[in-house]
Amino acid sequence: MYSFSGTNIDPAVKTISIATFQNTSSNGPSFLAQRFTEDFKDYFQRNTSLKLVPRDGDLQFEGAITAYDFAPAAIQNQNGIDQAGVNRLTIQVRVKFINTNDPKQDFEQTFQSNGDFPATQDITQINNDPTATRRITQNIITDAFNKSVANW
Repeated sequence: MYSFSGTNIDPAVKTISIATFQNTSSNGPSFLAQRFTEDFKDYFQRNTSLKLVPRDGDLQFEGAITAYDFAPAAIQNQNGIDQAGVNRLTIQVRVKFINTNDPKQDFEQTFQSNGDFPATQDITQINNDPTATRRITQNIITDAFNKSVANW
């Protein structure tokens, strides 16, 4: 085994395939699934020397965005009225990982991350800001990367 930027990938593993993650949550912007999938691919290409192939890679990922929930958090009482101090966006993604060379590494797990936004920002503004959801999804991608190839 060799280590490349903190990874622990068997030298026999040369390719990776990442299926498009579907958005099965009832919410979220229309571009969310496509952009999450592209960011997922980019992260693995930047941090490993694996060749991305359309299907049947030595390492295989698939999954779905299962939750996209926007709710008040940090409730504050102002003049006798309860108001959200911040709004929290929580995203959950189910990730299925298959290592064709070492099936003991296979897993299916839900990863979750969230971000807090000012109470003055509504979900439409957040959905229209490409960097807002990306901060949250990047944490999920990093967690999936660490679990699959960094062996942390």
